[in-house]
Amino acid sequence: MTAPVLQNFEKRAPQTFEKHIPLIGDIHQKSAIAYQMTRGMTSAVNAVQMAVAESYIAGVEVPDSALRALFNTCMPVFFKYFPSLLAPYEWVLKETDHLAEGSRDLMKIQYDLPQEMLNPMLGDGDVIYPKYSMGLWQKGAANLEEAQKHMIDDMIEKMDIQDGDNILDFGCGWGCVPNYILSKFPNVRFTGLNLSHWQCEYMRGKMQDPKSFLSSDRFTLHEGDLNDAKFEDKFDKILSVGVFCHVGNLTNSFRKLASFLTENGTVFIHIITVRTPNNISSPFTHKYIFPNGRYWNYDAVPSHNKDLKTVNRWYMNGINYHKTFAAWLENFDANQDLVKDLNYGTDYDRFRRIWRFYLIWLGTNFAVCDGECNGNGQYLMVRT
Repeated sequence: MTAPVLQNFEKRAPQTFEKHIPLIGDIHQKSAIAYQMTRGMTSAVNAVQMAVAESYIAGVEVPDSALRALFNTCMPVFFKYFPSLLAPYEWVLKETDHLAEGSRDLMKIQYDLPQEMLNPMLGDGDVIYPKYSMGLWQKGAANLEEAQKHMIDDMIEKMDIQDGDNILDFGCGWGCVPNYILSKFPNVRFTGLNLSHWQCEYMRGKMQDPKSFLSSDRFTLHEGDLNDAKFEDKFDKILSVGVFCHVGNLTNSFRKLASFLTENGTVFIHIITVRTPNNISSPFTHKYIFPNGRYWNYDAVPSHNKDLKTVNRWYMNGINYHKTFAAWLENFDANQDLVKDLNYGTDYDRFRRIWRFYLIWLGTNFAVCDGECNGNGQYLMVRT
């Protein structure tokens, strides 16, 4: 056997062998039998995850340190060696038919919770309104508000925002990003698109507050879904922070965003991402926190390049989100007396345990593997 042939064989042999072995490597490359065995083992692992979660929610007393120790023991192994076990449902592994899946359920379970509970947890300042996404701590932020400012400043630089730009914020939350950017650029115009009625009500209140930059005629709010959105003007820049974890079809959503863009416009997407061969999710977060949510792998966005192509991307180390979740958990625990009597549609002690498990679970996961497996991805895109 000649040297080039031998080298080619040595490269292919492990891949050929691995496709027949359940669990390890890329699940998309598995033989039919190995794939089905992997899916069966995944069901068993996720049943254990739900048993732990449901026990905690039901009132079993488990110290936070014990939960973190459990997650710190298991998750690095899953991320590094068995990532297929982190895809509990078939739909997590691929695109689905709808741009936004289960969006009404998502609003009810997550984004339309009482503002009196969410605002103290996320932070509600004069310029930095509640912001339900990663803060940037690696530049020396001393607290949550400063970390969120650093994160938006970093986005401004990467997007190359110019005074006078017309910008669309797809999934604008409570208006934190538009408000902060409007405070820095006196001629920027912003349009916010948001499906959450109660987040829109929060922004409508700020639009009547002369101290808020959302009260200027440079901000327009549209309450509705991307599926139905239509705008008369084209946008110089489109940004979306955190929304694409809830988007099931990147191809169709990118086509929609491209139709809103000027010829030389850009799109900036910030999402939770994983450096694993496959997308991941969690049966716990699917049931209680983010129905139909998935965390796209780091290469998913660039691989969908029919209408928008990625011209630059950045991986944001998971320690940033770990520290953000730690700050949210601290705020959540510190405000129990203020929020315990609000209407959550369920017993408050149960609700509190669901949210504490969530904040500890995700917060710990972002820190495993020194933040190099599970973090945030940022993508700068242009029209093809």
